[in-house]
Amino acid sequence: MQGSYRRLAESFRHQYNWNKPHTRYAFAFFTCLLVVGTYFSNSILDISVSTKTCPADYYPSALPTIRPRSSSIPPTCPHYFHWIHEDLRPWKDTGITEEMVLRANRTANFRLVILNGRAYLETYVKSFQTRDVFTLWGILQLLRWYPGKVPDLDLMFDCVDWPVIKSSAYQGPNALKPPPLFRYCGNNQTFDIAFPDWSFWGWPETNIKPWEQLMGELNEGNKKLRWMDREPYAFWKGNPKVAEKRVDLLKCNVSEKQDWNARVYKQDWDKEIQEGFKESDLAKQCTHRYKIYIEGSAWSVSEKYILACDSVTLLVTPDYYDFFTRSLVPMQHFWPIKAEDKCRSIKFAVDWGNNHKEKAQELGTAASSFVQNDLKMDFVYDYMFHLLSEYSKLLRYKPKIPPKAVELCSEAMACHAQGLEKTFMLDSMVKSPKESSPCSMPPPLEPSALKQFIERKQSSIKQVELGEQKYWEEVQDQQR
Repeated sequence: MQGSYRRLAESFRHQYNWNKPHTRYAFAFFTCLLVVGTYFSNSILDISVSTKTCPADYYPSALPTIRPRSSSIPPTCPHYFHWIHEDLRPWKDTGITEEMVLRANRTANFRLVILNGRAYLETYVKSFQTRDVFTLWGILQLLRWYPGKVPDLDLMFDCVDWPVIKSSAYQGPNALKPPPLFRYCGNNQTFDIAFPDWSFWGWPETNIKPWEQLMGELNEGNKKLRWMDREPYAFWKGNPKVAEKRVDLLKCNVSEKQDWNARVYKQDWDKEIQEGFKESDLAKQCTHRYKIYIEGSAWSVSEKYILACDSVTLLVTPDYYDFFTRSLVPMQHFWPIKAEDKCRSIKFAVDWGNNHKEKAQELGTAASSFVQNDLKMDFVYDYMFHLLSEYSKLLRYKPKIPPKAVELCSEAMACHAQGLEKTFMLDSMVKSPKESSPCSMPPPLEPSALKQFIERKQSSIKQVELGEQKYWEEVQDQQR
């Protein structure tokens, strides 16, 4: 444990110029905080006992001005940043009042206020596992990544899977404006605001490492096993108990009577926990030419790991989206699979890919390139920054610290953590501010451009369905 504290102290000590007086004072305060913190509760979010405030010089109020160079011109944000405008569109004309925000506390796990670059938390209900912990941890790392740049804001966050702000409840001339509520996913019938999920900073309950580290391991694994040398089947491993659609997928597994070209495995988490997750290393699961993505009770965090494998992603028609998936294009990033006819769709997709290996390999490579280039942590933080900045612009009141709120600090959270929680926090902690600006936020899509983009995706899916229909007609003809 002492080694972990020394490592944590070192990460803080090297964040800024050690010769500056305010940095020395902050570090001295922090060292005292570490010693005192060892005697308090180990509950990560129950920090009100040990500290209600962070050191006065916890972050600088602003970064020094950096003289721009041609090489430091910020890149254009990836396409999925367009969806920020769409997610905030319900409040574009009226703005967001405090009354609207407070109405979102009906299902929220916590309320987060950011003032002058400092974070204040009011907890309503503890989330499942450590979803809330690592979501808040990620936001604190954003404040370290862009100190002094994140604007003042006040938001409600729901860590449960399912979106709840039904758009149908806010229609008509006399309808209330919907309450803005952040969560990990949305769908076409709701107004919930999609935000990067907790697993980007690690999921200790399942031994899934922080995204930046895991993405590097997945990339190295892809180099070790070429696509052509992989098993020529579709692979899926997961927990089928969370959704009927996953139970239905089990029917596609190989049997004595039928081979649908799928190799489907149940994930026994109790066994995995007992055996130290030996069989659940995601970096060692990129061994098949095709990998199946299917939602659980709602969207699933597994999608980014599947896309990163260099395998062809067979994506079962989803009902939900997260912050980046709406920009994935059928037959460019994935192969669409019918939700109501999974087995036959999978059989066709695998047969087609094994007969068109180069084209199939290109499809897998395009998906992993998207993940490596457009979903790296730099852009995840930029998405968070732009989403929160645009949200802040809509607020029609000045945020203030709730009476029951406590201030959050990365060091205090990490001090109280244990085991994998502490490990993942230390591994994902931002060590120093980013010196360049966030990527350039794209403007809203014109209605015609948005319509064209959606129609293009629908057209690609239709072409696959027509090809699948022809395939099974030919199979039936051969069996006659």
